[in-house]
Amino acid sequence: MSDTEQAMLIIATGENPEDWRSALRAAAPDLPIYVLSENFDPATIRWALVWKPPHGYLAKLPNLNAIFSMAAGVDHIFADPDLPLGIPVVKLVHEVTRQQHRDYVLHAVIHHHRDMMLFDIRQKERRWEFVRPAMNFQRSVGLMGAGPLGLFVAEALVGLGFPVRVWSRSPKEIAGAESFHGAEQLSEFAAGSDILVAMLPRTPATTGMLNADLFATLPQGAAVVNIGRGDHMDEDALLAALNRGHLSGATLDVMRQEPPPADHPFWAHPNIRLTPHIASEPNPWATAQSVLSNISRMRSGLAPEPLGNRSAGY
Repeated sequence: MSDTEQAMLIIATGENPEDWRSALRAAAPDLPIYVLSENFDPATIRWALVWKPPHGYLAKLPNLNAIFSMAAGVDHIFADPDLPLGIPVVKLVHEVTRQQHRDYVLHAVIHHHRDMMLFDIRQKERRWEFVRPAMNFQRSVGLMGAGPLGLFVAEALVGLGFPVRVWSRSPKEIAGAESFHGAEQLSEFAAGSDILVAMLPRTPATTGMLNADLFATLPQGAAVVNIGRGDHMDEDALLAALNRGHLSGATLDVMRQEPPPADHPFWAHPNIRLTPHIASEPNPWATAQSVLSNISRMRSGLAPEPLGNRSAGY
């Protein structure tokens, strides 16, 4: 089959598809690439690179070989009730993506570990007061989520000398870290996590998982970092735990509503740091490398990777 019979379609809801087409064309100039607004024969489309595709549209592509997500998450694809069966759904996990997630988490963990939020407050109050820093081995980091990105972050935290605890849906073997899994081990996991980092996918089971019960189980003075999905967080419960002093701070890269309304209490809270969903930003160059590498794998008879799990929803 010739390349002219194996075209790619880019669906980039809310994004500029030309950024991705330019990166792909630079790396694969002979690959025909269309965007959704153009005229093309649906039968020629073998590959789809998508962000929030319109429900039912992918089912109109009869010869699709693979669906590539523009981001690490694939819940925006699995949300389509008419998603065609048997087509691989591929996550975007490139070295650049892993590095961005790792760097964000390391920065947030060290920010809370070294009491930088406290010093931010004291600077505004013009207070120059010493606080003896804890050593890395004295403060444990609990990581919720053990996918490819979570495991990469766990390895980095272990390398910095933090005691690392990892909670996942199913058992995982993680070098240098203590592993917990399932609902029955969640409380034990949380009770020993001084800094809780949530890197969970969006599923019905994870919605609202960061709630009052979980916060109450964390040690006194614990901090929370969420880079997963905004709907994992019970925002009122977080606010209450911070205001009564049980939690010391939170770093949030995701919110239930993005951006949050101007009167949202998180904006001005002294113990909350907000960032606008930047833990990792889909990069056209990295995306092109990942997609083209997987197309090459498939043309050689290999499966693309990493694959989303339709039954699990991520």
